[in-house]
Amino acid sequence: MQLFNSPEIDVIDEVIEEIVITDLHRLMVFNDEVNTFDYVIDTLMEVCSHTPEQAEQCTLLIHYKGKCAVKNGTFEELASMRQEICRRGISAQIM
Repeated sequence: MQLFNSPEIDVIDEVIEEIVITDLHRLMVFNDEVNTFDYVIDTLMEVCSHTPEQAEQCTLLIHYKGKCAVKNGTFEELASMRQEICRRGISAQIM
């Protein structure tokens, strides 16, 4: 399909569309009355490779909203992170 007749303009005649289906999940961390802000922040930095600012923001959301999606990925990517967070006494689920 040619839209322009000008020789100076290259027109792409074909659109290539690739759809990649991924099965993304969220690693949710839940609020509790046991763990301190600093402990949760340190855990998110160590386990999820968060920056200090990112870990602090997630921790505030966990505290005020009751939960926060701290990481997105495939189930396989998130499973070991969830296991380590739970091992540290923090409630987490993959959703």
